[in-house]
Amino acid sequence: MTHPIPADMPALTPHIVCRGAAAAIDFYVRAFGAVEQARLPAPDGRLMHAMVRIGGSPLMLVDEFPEMGCHSPQALAGTPLTLHLYVEDVDAAMARAEAAGARVTLPATDMFWGDRYGRVEDPFGHAWSLASHIRDMSADEIIAASVQGCTGTP
Repeated sequence: MTHPIPADMPALTPHIVCRGAAAAIDFYVRAFGAVEQARLPAPDGRLMHAMVRIGGSPLMLVDEFPEMGCHSPQALAGTPLTLHLYVEDVDAAMARAEAAGARVTLPATDMFWGDRYGRVEDPFGHAWSLASHIRDMSADEIIAASVQGCTGTP
């Protein structure tokens, strides 16, 4: 029997549009250790589908096809979306991403919710948050820490 959701795929998979999807694949390999899974070029050379896995999670990508309503963050002057990536060592991951061409938008910092967390923008306009979990906390502890952080009170 064919399953409606393939066994090797989660129900929700990010699918991003890149200006230069082939270059984006190369960047994701260098910056995040992506493993290329598929690449389907259109007759004009643009990629009409590609997929990589980062830390075992799939990421689909496609080149811009404005004639089909597919626009990259550069065409839209930014993105409202952030891709979140948990890593073993956020400081090393941030350095690797920056060396590959990402721009650090928030240096890695210990956050009140128990993660060491930072953000980068890739050369294709996509926002990424990177984190390593450093402390287990209850929901009550996170709420108390967020209030303390907002008010500056102990």
